[in-house]
Amino acid sequence: MATLAANDRETFDPRSVEFARNLIDFFVNHQLLDELSSTRALRAQKETGERLDLVLVRLGLISEAVMARHLAEFCDLPYAPASSFPEMAITRSDLNVSFLKHARLVPVADTDEHVVVAIADPFNREAANALSYEIGRTIVCHLAAASDIDAAIDRLYGEIEKPDKASALAKHTALSAASDEDVQRLQDMASEAPIIRMVQDLITRAVSQLASDIHIEPAEDNVRIRYRIDGVLRLVQNVPLEHRSALASRVKIMARLNIAERRLPQDGRAKANVRGRDIDLRVSTMPTLWGESIVLRILDRSSIELDFGKLGFAARDVEALTHLLNLPNGIILVTGPTGSGKTTTLYTALQALNSIERKIFTVEDPIEYQIPGINQIQVQPRIGLTFAAALRSILRQDPDIIMLGEIRDLETAQIAIQASLTGHLVLSTIHTNSAVATVTRLLDMGVEKYLLASCLKGVLAQRLVRKLCPTCAEPADDGQTLAQSLAGSFTGTPAHLAGQAHIRQVRGCPECRHTGYSGRTTIYELLTSSSALRHALLTDQSEAELSKLAIEGGMVHMLENGLAKVFAGDTIPEEIYRVTQFDRCSISDTAPTTSEES
Repeated sequence: MATLAANDRETFDPRSVEFARNLIDFFVNHQLLDELSSTRALRAQKETGERLDLVLVRLGLISEAVMARHLAEFCDLPYAPASSFPEMAITRSDLNVSFLKHARLVPVADTDEHVVVAIADPFNREAANALSYEIGRTIVCHLAAASDIDAAIDRLYGEIEKPDKASALAKHTALSAASDEDVQRLQDMASEAPIIRMVQDLITRAVSQLASDIHIEPAEDNVRIRYRIDGVLRLVQNVPLEHRSALASRVKIMARLNIAERRLPQDGRAKANVRGRDIDLRVSTMPTLWGESIVLRILDRSSIELDFGKLGFAARDVEALTHLLNLPNGIILVTGPTGSGKTTTLYTALQALNSIERKIFTVEDPIEYQIPGINQIQVQPRIGLTFAAALRSILRQDPDIIMLGEIRDLETAQIAIQASLTGHLVLSTIHTNSAVATVTRLLDMGVEKYLLASCLKGVLAQRLVRKLCPTCAEPADDGQTLAQSLAGSFTGTPAHLAGQAHIRQVRGCPECRHTGYSGRTTIYELLTSSSALRHALLTDQSEAELSKLAIEGGMVHMLENGLAKVFAGDTIPEEIYRVTQFDRCSISDTAPTTSEES
């Protein structure tokens, strides 16, 4: 059957197998579908029971505009492009706008004999008949794209409709129900949609490349996809603009977010299976000028080794950290900017402490990794479950160790201090630039000096730097001269380190995707409490004096810790400058630099 006559449209079942096969043949003859696409569409139509024309549009196999134009030909109806719609409303006073929106039809021309109406559904004659009865005129139907009709109704009749609160609530309820139905249909067809394969491929490639985040960023003319690998964003591909909405909807469905809400930020979690491994994804959406920016944080538990040595900590410092973690009470803080590995360090500490003899609670926002044997609590500020509120209740659960995701305010700091003073070990993070600056930050929050002096046991400040690729990194040109120059910039650097330096430089190879780097390691400084520091704190010593006392007590400055990794051939000086943000003039200006490919 090439086309459907008017009588056929009224009696033909558009959900029947016969209709589906005839429509498929029509589109194949017009070279709009191939055999593979046709098979997939028919299978999806059979599973969902939806009309084939709607399935084809939802699957993205045929655009809405192309579907409307060819479906008009198939149904032997005139096609009404958006350009044919009138500038002013037709028979405006006779029409119920809510009815037009619900039925998706709009008058586009008025002649002496009849009124021409654009319709979105060629198989729904009841709506056109009802309109004919309402206005007392003969109706002639033309087929148009649903989005064109919706836009025309808003433009021509939008100012008429002024709903009261009750009708607004009813409309909101109806929209919510419609949204739920759309979500369900999309979920039913998820395994068939081409966009699903695109999203799965993006996740699979990101996991294989050890990316920590996937950034989906809409622009004016495309959608940019970037991966954050070893802390640096890299462009992966540009997706055509027409996939923007489908891409966002798929990710939202995976994270159980509201696909109809595009005006507000949303957060959720999702799971993906990549080569037999379950990968957790933390999803964040944010409305921007050109659409919703989406970030997927990849939480691959199998790729994280919770071992201080493998994270880049020296044996001497692992021993010091172990001593701190075995204290019966007190506060231990990990500090650094976002993305500096603080949470991984805390999880490593919890893994070391986790035993049947200890009761451990965590309060996190969000919970990134689930650790068997530990009671983990997700913060929910909307219902009043804040860090401070959760911490108050945890103290009545007889815990031994408490981990707080972050100390953000004075209230949380005071409760954490109170918990440490009553015999609990408290681990947490705070945002400062150095270990000593953490002390100043807590005092600025309003924490009393005598309380801080008595309960603060240690502060670990850290950053993550990219490691050189073990396959292609090569010895630096004039490495010994560079080592002597770097060592001379730090009074505390032992001379023998420079003499034993194995400084390497970036090259690039297929193993590291020609970046020259593979993985990351930690550079850090560990401040431990001492009687001299406690006395200086109680006597209002400056931050510079506290820093001097900390170094005299054995703390190695973060920059020098990074320098030791440069000497060991793990990274290059430029990486240390980048993450610590120290002014390069603090290093001898005469020092040669290594070249970097990135």
